[in-house]
Amino acid sequence: MPSSVAPPPFAAPLTIDLGDARERLVSHPIYGLVDSPERLRRFMEAHVFAVWDFQSLLKAMQQRLTCTTLPWLPTPDPEARRLVNEIVLDEESDELPEGGSASHFELYLDGMRQAGADTGPIDRLIAMLRQAAPLSQALATCGGHPAAIEFVRRSFAVIESGKTHTIVAAFTYGREDVIPDMFRHLVVQLAEQEPATWGRFRFYLERHIEHDDEKHAPVCRRIVARLCGTDPVKWAEASATARDCIEARIAFWDALAKG
Repeated sequence: MPSSVAPPPFAAPLTIDLGDARERLVSHPIYGLVDSPERLRRFMEAHVFAVWDFQSLLKAMQQRLTCTTLPWLPTPDPEARRLVNEIVLDEESDELPEGGSASHFELYLDGMRQAGADTGPIDRLIAMLRQAAPLSQALATCGGHPAAIEFVRRSFAVIESGKTHTIVAAFTYGREDVIPDMFRHLVVQLAEQEPATWGRFRFYLERHIEHDDEKHAPVCRRIVARLCGTDPVKWAEASATARDCIEARIAFWDALAKG
């Protein structure tokens, strides 16, 4: 007589599952298409929006893992608190070779200006946000590349979800874990370009690779693991969010590759 005992429910693996998304992103044809100074300028003009929303994801993560309100109260995970603050220090106030400090976003803007790229759309976005314009309005009217605007919208959908483990997964696997492998392609192409034009941008890329590959990505993976713990639902949600963030970047690159 066949057993009437139901099979055990499927348990999601306690790890991040990206499928083949990461490999497809790292091998995207966009890197080979950015093969001239003019094409690199056009790439920077769109990509700067992703540089800006990287900082927004980071601050969302800091808000949830550290105390940024008054009166101050200790947050539950002291190690995560320290690790996130270390990342914020590097990304928001990195040391410049000539002295002083700047965020990686400001460093990117300097690289754009040095290279002669148009900063008008991202400047307008920042100006409107400083004047308290709603983000949706600022994105719709700043004149940024449509694919860049859609990429930012998808990032903020993750932020607005309010789920700490998915926000950290987006930052970790959609940004820190994959950015070094993306940027290495561009650093190689820039190696023989004129330093007076591309020196600042190359410095930005090299700093991002150094911080993300050697320091930030391993730290962020530890934070994701601590947040998800032994909860298969959280791991599944974190995986889905991470994959979606990578797919958003692939869609962004697809649009830029079409010209």
